[in-house]
Amino acid sequence: MRKMQKVTGYIFGSIWWGFGLNLFAYFIASHIAGGCWYVLAIQRIASCLQEECKKNNSCDLISLACSKEICFHPPWSSNVNGFACDTNMTSFSQRNVSTCLSGKGSFAYGIYLGALPVISSNSLAVKILYPIFWGLMTLSTFGNDLAPTSNGIEVIFSIINVLSGLMLFTLLIGNIQVFLHAVLARKRKMQLRFRDMEWWMRRRQLPSRLRQRVRKYERERWAAVTGDEEMEMIKDLPEGLRRDIKRYLCLELVKQVPLFHGMDDLILDNICDRLRPLVFSSGEKVIREGDPVQRMVFILQGKLRSTQPLTKGVVATCMLGAGNFLGDELLSWCLRRPFVDRLPASSATFECVEAAQAFCLDAPDLRFITEHFRYKFANEKLRRTARYYSSNWRTWAAVNIQLAWRRYRARASTDLAAMAAPPLAGGPDDGDRRLRHYAAMFMSLRPHDHLE
Repeated sequence: MRKMQKVTGYIFGSIWWGFGLNLFAYFIASHIAGGCWYVLAIQRIASCLQEECKKNNSCDLISLACSKEICFHPPWSSNVNGFACDTNMTSFSQRNVSTCLSGKGSFAYGIYLGALPVISSNSLAVKILYPIFWGLMTLSTFGNDLAPTSNGIEVIFSIINVLSGLMLFTLLIGNIQVFLHAVLARKRKMQLRFRDMEWWMRRRQLPSRLRQRVRKYERERWAAVTGDEEMEMIKDLPEGLRRDIKRYLCLELVKQVPLFHGMDDLILDNICDRLRPLVFSSGEKVIREGDPVQRMVFILQGKLRSTQPLTKGVVATCMLGAGNFLGDELLSWCLRRPFVDRLPASSATFECVEAAQAFCLDAPDLRFITEHFRYKFANEKLRRTARYYSSNWRTWAAVNIQLAWRRYRARASTDLAAMAAPPLAGGPDDGDRRLRHYAAMFMSLRPHDHLE
């Protein structure tokens, strides 16, 4: 059951992970698109400078440089007085550079017009962040604001931006749709089940008290299993595949039960293949005293209370939590020789104190396992483990310890004169006699092991 919840969590986690990957892909694609836009904008400015250079016949178009080139000399060089270098590179005046960077000339920049203030800026943050913003805005709007010129590279770049934005947006909407479908499908399934239950309870005219118990159980069951009937989902699979899936889902749960510690993989595989998940709502009776024990229940989460009446007005109570089990009479019944077909009766009443999750082994399944692997169940170590975690043995031991302690206190507090005097009604001897009576009655209900 917990494994299935993990699988469900993995599904929703994968959806959120895909959604986050889409946003990250948007950011990376925006960074790439903005970087290409910035580089191509520099190339367009270079083209503008070349056109400005053509207007001046003394211009050399082989190389371009700033109006004043800076020379960097090695640290061991002694000639560091002048930093300007005399080269044959073409230089541009401040007037030509200002004309190309202002965008007020006749040169058509197209989609690169917005890059002119970024290129002319001296801020590194602006040069990094603004291209990313331009890429994100362009991809998000599918290039709606792009107005390219007839330049081939510019047109191809614009087409790539439009198609990339459309693809990323489609992936994002697809993940959102999958997430909403998963959430709404579960919610719809829960609503349909609750509606059918309400219609059935009205048709059968159940009293309000029973209706409240049904609603409470359905809510707690739905919260525990999240609406997934895993056993129904895998029942039609091939036997080998179903066994492997159930081993993956239940093996960790089985290993949490102290009774199954130290068992080999073959026994654990057979146990996992026959487990059934159970959910108990608070206040419900799992089994009543005297009812036939039809399954052995192993508690995974929650608390159960065991009550066993000893005599009129005296009730022995024991709390069971995660790792405990009930129905150990069934284990002794399966290993008893000669075998008796009649199911054993429960020696106590088990009531759920808070919502509990558990798994169980039905009587035929438990008998199959104990018959085929009797060598592992019929040993001293397992008997001691079963006694330690059994609620019946714990209750029996607690009553006997309490009896011994009260007898010791009574003997220590009674002097010789009081012992010689005739006992009074309600005195210490009367209380001790009542405790002996309760113990004698309870000793007749002493649990029995299958090895005794």
